[in-house]
Amino acid sequence: MSGDVGSGGVLLLAATPLGDPEDASARLRNALATAHVVAAEDTRRLARLAAALGVVVGGTVVSFYEDVERARIPRLVDEVRGGATVLVVTDAGMPAVSDPGYRLVAACVAEGLRVRCLPGPSAVLAALAVSGLPTDRFCFEGFAPRADGKRRSWLTTLATEERTTIFFESPRRLASLLAVAVEVLGAGRPGAVCRELTKTHEEVVRGSLGELAAWAGERDVRGEVTVVLGGAVLTAPEPDELADEVLALVAGGQRLKDAARRVATERGVSTKALYEAALRARQ
Repeated sequence: MSGDVGSGGVLLLAATPLGDPEDASARLRNALATAHVVAAEDTRRLARLAAALGVVVGGTVVSFYEDVERARIPRLVDEVRGGATVLVVTDAGMPAVSDPGYRLVAACVAEGLRVRCLPGPSAVLAALAVSGLPTDRFCFEGFAPRADGKRRSWLTTLATEERTTIFFESPRRLASLLAVAVEVLGAGRPGAVCRELTKTHEEVVRGSLGELAAWAGERDVRGEVTVVLGGAVLTAPEPDELADEVLALVAGGQRLKDAARRVATERGVSTKALYEAALRARQ
């Protein structure tokens, strides 16, 4: 168990606009102007954002992208420890969510240093909200695997995932991913492809995986892509269909009641109904 110490230093994680600068919060504008250090995934994009917001970045700007993230962490932790406000921003959306930031947060937390978040735009939640798919339970899978074998294995794990799933994909690989998804998950699974959210050419395409695969296969898809996949609809088998599984356990030495309880728990059916089905099948 740990908590932040009350030092003057703080690590600020700030969400930046996905595309439209007007989505920037007042807190982000203030942090850009007042932070002692600004760690940016892309310093050129930071400069463009600051210019669009009419903000002069007041502190030292350091690059903080994937290839240099580990090397930059000791210095940034030292800055926070010494009382500085260190602001972390990525190209778009929330730092540490499929972007640099997680390791720095973990390092600060390990030392009990203060970590704060300036909430704002999120491609994950924006795509979920406009997808038209259930939002009560969902999971985020980051970027889809690139290699075909890993991609198929990953999609196989989603075959029984009942929650709405959100993930990122490169526009160049979107058509091939959707084609494989149709093979693994079936053409009827609902989904949505959200492209260039909040930007001039924003596009949200909703439909079955078969329809989405056909759409992507006919186009040169460009821009930032977030995919939302509807959850699997799992139908529990009838007790009579599972009676043989129970009797196989009984043949192996288990009591009928224990075998029925075990199979019922694993397959999501009524123990009583399965026990009665097994009795009928044994007669």
